[in-house]
Amino acid sequence: MKESIREEITDFVLSYHDQHSTVTVWGSPIVGFASASDSMFNTLKSAVSESHAMPAELLHNAQTVVAFFLPFTEETARTNIAGETSSWEWARAYVETNKLIHDLSLHMQAFLSAHHHQSAITPATHNYDTDKLISDWSHRHIAFTTGIGRLGLNNMLITEQGCCGRVGSFVTSARVEPDPQRQQEACLYRYNGECMKCVERCVNNALSKDKFDRHKCHEMCLQNGKLFLSLGKTDVCGKCLVGIPCSHIDPVQKMNA
Repeated sequence: MKESIREEITDFVLSYHDQHSTVTVWGSPIVGFASASDSMFNTLKSAVSESHAMPAELLHNAQTVVAFFLPFTEETARTNIAGETSSWEWARAYVETNKLIHDLSLHMQAFLSAHHHQSAITPATHNYDTDKLISDWSHRHIAFTTGIGRLGLNNMLITEQGCCGRVGSFVTSARVEPDPQRQQEACLYRYNGECMKCVERCVNNALSKDKFDRHKCHEMCLQNGKLFLSLGKTDVCGKCLVGIPCSHIDPVQKMNA
């Protein structure tokens, strides 16, 4: 079942651009698995929010949590390097990837149902507390738990294909062998203190080595959202993801290769 789920996700993602005539093109997804009873989920109550949901709260008979990272191409990321506001291509990628995650989640729900397994899905975004700006199901932290990558100084998930992309996840009653969690840091700053390029890239000083001001970050995202109203919900920025060592690779892994 593990390889069947991974292959189903991969095939769906790699065919999505042609089937839906999207502007955005995605690389091969990274898929990770964790046991729904993993004690790591309990730490999300303190690391993210006291109200962060447990897998069994989404699905009473949850056995496995599946997360996936959908990488953007270098071409998409390159368009977002210059200037203070997001590029049209980056904003479009945000909207199209959220739609892809929605469609993929529904597809996997149907796929698992055909194999006599239940599943529970959650939106890619816009499912957070609007005052605290904290999600009750953080796809990034869930993905960390499945071993896909590690969180960087920019609060983004750094995978073997970098941090430029988006993350989704779902819970299923299918029992699948979990993947090992990543032990080695992927962020150069957290590994040896050498890099703070993401801090330098932040356009409104929301990010520093000591803290992250999520409200200032959100203000910039909303500003970009007003520029691209015709595309839909584009409250996005992404400046701290592009033009940095971990944009498309795990720089620590490469250093130690």
